[in-house]
Amino acid sequence: MECKKASNARFCNCTYPGCEKHGVCCECLQYHLGMRQLPACCFPKDVERTYDRSFERFAGLVSAGKV
Repeated sequence: MECKKASNARFCNCTYPGCEKHGVCCECLQYHLGMRQLPACCFPKDVERTYDRSFERFAGLVSAGKV
């Protein structure tokens, strides 16, 4: 399967400077799941900027109806 990095990058809301996985969703997902996290695209922009992408933070947002 062909990587669609260019089209994925347009929708990637990761604010980490110099992220080498920007637009490469399969690598990003594998990386974050390995650290018990979700990628930036699962979070609202204001939360993503905190770099707290933990499962617990996501669950709290779901409970609060914010995602």
